Amino acid sequence: MADANDDTSHLIQRAIAGDQLALADLFDRYRDRLKRMIRLRLDRRLSARVDPSDVLQDAYLDMVQQLPSYHRNPDMPFFVWLRLTAGQRLQRIHRQHLGAAARDAVREVSLHRGAMPQASSESLAAQLLGHFTSASRAVIRAEMQRQLQAVLSDMEPVDHEIIALRHFEELTNQETAAILGLSKTAASNRYVRALARLQQALESIPGFLDTTAGRHRGDR
Repeated sequence: MADANDDTSHLIQRAIAGDQLALADLFDRYRDRLKRMIRLRLDRRLSARVDPSDVLQDAYLDMVQQLPSYHRNPDMPFFVWLRLTAGQRLQRIHRQHLGAAARDAVREVSLHRGAMPQASSESLAAQLLGHFTSASRAVIRAEMQRQLQAVLSDMEPVDHEIIALRHFEELTNQETAAILGLSKTAASNRYVRALARLQQALESIPGFLDTTAGRHRGDR
């Protein structure tokens, strides 16, 4: 499957020919999206030891090494491939720092294109709560996070992942479908159903929707 972006395809051609600036440009256009994915999926116990920028640097070197293989057989959109490459680097970093406990400590989600660290319920719950960190509300926030994590942990693995992909990583439906090995229609329908189930579950947490709505109003 050739990448739909002609400019990206042109950069790949130049990079394969040895153009170092093209390699850098190719990676930089996706850097922010990759960093968002890494922050979401990095085990929180490693946050003091592992800088997402260092993971990105390692992922860049992986891209340079593996780009010729992708170019010979571009069977997925370039960003989907690059994201997988970065995710597998993050997976190796988890194993390096967590040792034999990595597989149990950090759940890995095996998708259509291979395994990578799953976005934890703790990480997703923290994202949903956002910046609701007022000292006077700390106890309430902690309890809401506990309940959110329970809600997210109870979701089916595919629903959990599709929420992470679409809602938190902000991937397009086409990218999500490619990652999950689904048709675009199936991926869209699955996301709508998963989002409805999440919304229903959030409504069961006393005060959550009122609290987050108030926070968003305060941000305006």
